[in-house]
This record gives sequence, structure tokens and C-alpha cells, in this order.
Amino acid sequence: MTSLVQSVDWLAIAPPTVAAVVGLVVLVADLFLAESRKPLLGWIAVAGLAAAALMLLPLLDADRSTFCLVGDTEVCSYTADRFTLVIQFLVLGGALLSALLSVTALKDSGKRLPEGEYWFLFLSSAAGAALLPASRDLATLVVALEVASLPAFALVGLRHGDRRSSEAALKFFLSSVTATAVSLLGISFVYAATGTLHLTRVAERIQDVDGQLATLAQTGVVLTLVGFAFKTAAVPFHFWVPDTYVGAPLPIAAYLSVIGKAVGFSGLILVTVVALPSYADAWAPALAVLAALTMTAGNVGALRQQSTRAYSAVRLLAWSSVGQAGYLLVPIAAAGYSDDPEKSVGSTLAYALMYGAVNLGAFAVAALVGRAHRLNRVADYRGLYAARPLTALLMGFFLLCLAGLPPGVIGLFAKVTVFAAAVHAGLGWLAVVMAVNVVIALVYYLRWTALLFRAPETVPDGEAAAHRLPAPLTAALALTGVLGIVLSGAPQLVLRFTETGLF
Repeated sequence: MTSLVQSVDWLAIAPPTVAAVVGLVVLVADLFLAESRKPLLGWIAVAGLAAAALMLLPLLDADRSTFCLVGDTEVCSYTADRFTLVIQFLVLGGALLSALLSVTALKDSGKRLPEGEYWFLFLSSAAGAALLPASRDLATLVVALEVASLPAFALVGLRHGDRRSSEAALKFFLSSVTATAVSLLGISFVYAATGTLHLTRVAERIQDVDGQLATLAQTGVVLTLVGFAFKTAAVPFHFWVPDTYVGAPLPIAAYLSVIGKAVGFSGLILVTVVALPSYADAWAPALAVLAALTMTAGNVGALRQQSTRAYSAVRLLAWSSVGQAGYLLVPIAAAGYSDDPEKSVGSTLAYALMYGAVNLGAFAVAALVGRAHRLNRVADYRGLYAARPLTALLMGFFLLCLAGLPPGVIGLFAKVTVFAAAVHAGLGWLAVVMAVNVVIALVYYLRWTALLFRAPETVPDGEAAAHRLPAPLTAALALTGVLGIVLSGAPQLVLRFTETGLF
């Protein structure tokens, strides 16, 4: 008799497991620590995320799978391949940088952010985000997606007595719940038509669905893709982004801009390229149109931001992140037309890594400026070079990377790989739309960069001294700056790292 008990590959599942365990440690420790010692929880969280990221190192040389079917060990629910490791590196590295920003933000909040709850929710979300790219069945995929999303709602609205924070959390919650409901309905239809939830088996069986179930399968595919379009903030499902970023604590806005996108796009890749390759003639053109609409809406929205409007710096970064989501969709759409979809997926991962490093760096500078200027307007960055030369140079570098201009070579390199993916897939019209959007983005990125080096307005004596750079914020700026500069010097490292083992 075949045993139904199977061993668990603990090393394979270590990265998300470590993050989850440290989250529980923080939750319990919060009960016993005196109020004056609560800042220790932040450093426990930072150490836990660093440990979770280090657990990726033993997994680099081999594909490992666990939670497999007893009768077929090739069909598993959890797989740690190259695709998984790249996304987990982005998620855990991005969460670590966001945690460093959070340490300073919590200290400055004046007890308006409860530290124990904050770090437990933060680590729980990071654990779910790290689990998602390893998921190889639809049930695990949805569970991981919700474990990543549900704590994020609470984090956005956690600031006590802040109406903007509560409104932002409500918009984020309603849009995400709608997305989840639509996805679950679509997944249930796919399961009814194929009789399986494992992605590779869905790919095999959905091609030969009985005629009576074909309509059900097609409807399921459409609903599943619509649900994930919500999660990626693709147009027209992007309306929640600007208000959510402005209302959330700034480190959480940074977290959502990178880790939230990594979660949505890795899920979309797994559903389209792995589970539904036979429906590429349906989802590929749909994603191409979504990419064009999303990048255009995001860049036009960023261009329209007024520099003197309250929170315009965060709003501009929010609209910019919508535009960047459009660029990230291009290679996924190209995978549906390409003979080498794995290479197209690699282009998305390369772009996501570049975007994650420099966007978190831009948010780190925004967090620094926001300590002195509560309204965090773009106009507040005028003359930053005179007050903080190194910080201004880093911000200029990050903005030029996002624009794709030298010396931000990594940004240029990433955009070229996305262009190449579109052209090689025969999507010339999409490459033209992307080129137009890159030019639009140059306007607002360069306008902001120029403002950094303009003559400063009158600043009261002692203001700069009153806002010295805290150590965690310094570490976040240094890490993002070094990463951006190193990758600009050797951009080929990114593509080598993102060669996926998805198939």
C-alpha cells in the first residue's frame, strides 16, 4: 500500500518559512517587551528578513520541489527553481530595505503606529509574497496572494487618527477584494473544466476540454486574467494606487510599489505562461493592449502632477509606478507570441529587479525629505544639492535610472531588453507606444532632477541640522545606491541572474 505521508523539503521552503516564524516571534515578544524597548522589534524583523534572504543561497544550484502528488512526483505544489529564487530575492531584498525605512518612520511617528502590530503584519505579508512565486497550483497561488495582500490593507490604514490613511486602506481593500473574488470565480471554472489545480496539469488538460465545458473554461480563463490585472494595477484597475500610496506610511508605499508588483506579476506569469499557454492567442493580445494603456495612463498622470501640490512627490512616484507596470507587462504579452517565452519572462524579471532597486532608493530619499517637509511636495526638493549633496546626487541617479538615461545605465539596459522582447515577438506597434511613453517620462523625471540642483529657497537656520540622517535610512540609501551603481557598471549580470527555469 502506497504511503500518503510525504517528507517536506525544509530547505526549499526555508525563505518564506523564516519570514513567517520571525513574524510570530515578533508577535509574542510584543506581549512581553516594555514600551521603551519596542524598537527592538524592528531590528528583530530586519534580522529575520536578512536571514530569510540568506536562505536563498543554498538553493542557487538546484531545482527543488516539495508537496508533490504521491502518484506523480513531477507534479508539485511548491517549486524552488530559478524563477522562484529571482522573485524571492526581489521580495525579501525589497522587504528588507522597506523595513529599514520603517524603523525610522516608526520612531518619527510619535506612537501613532503600533510597533508590534506593524512588524507582525509586515513580516506576514513578506512571507506570503515570498511563497507566491514558488506556488505551482492554483489553490496555493490564491492563498499566497491573500497572505501577501490582507496584512497590507491593515498596514496602509494602521496610522491612528488619520483620515487619509483610513480612506486609502478602504480603496485598496475594496479593489483587492474585487480582484480576489473575480480570480476565485475564474479559478473555480478552470478547475471544473479540467479537474485539477496544478498548473502543469491545467496546461495539459485545458487543451482537450470536452465541448460542453469549453465555454466554462474560456470564461474561467478570462475571469482569472481580469483578477490578476487588478493585482498588477493595470489600467483600468489602477484607480486605487495614487490615493493608497499617499495615505499609507511612506515605507509601506515603497513596499507596495515593489513587492506588491512582484506578487502580481509573478502570479500573472505563472497563470498565463505556465498554466494557460494554449490560450496565448487570447491573453497575449489582451495583455499587449493593457500594457499600452497602462504605461500611457501612468506617464500622463505623472506628467500632470503639480510640483506645489501637497504630497505631489509621492503621487508622482505612484503614477510613475503605474507607468512602470505597463513596461513590465510588455514581455509577458510578448511571451504569448514568442517561440522562446522563457527569454521574454527573463526580460520582465530583469526589469523588475532594476525597477525595485532604484524605486526603493527614490522612496528612501522621499522619506528623508519628508522628515523636514511634512507635505512632501516636488517643490520641496528644490536646492537639495546645496543642503545634502550626496543625497541629491543619489536621487538624480535614481530618477535617471527610472528614465533610462546615462549614467543610469541599468535603467537604459532594462528598457532595451523590454524593447527587444516586443520587437522579437512582432509587436512593433507596442514598441512604438513604449518609445513615446519613454519620451513622456523623460519630461517629468528630468524636470524633477533639474529641481534638485537649482538655487535653494531661503531655509531657516538649523533646519538641516534638526533633521540628521538616521542610521537605518543611511543604510537603505547606501544599499540602493551601491546596487544601482554596480548594476549600471555590469548590467549583463541581471540577465544572467534572471535566466529562468520555468519550463
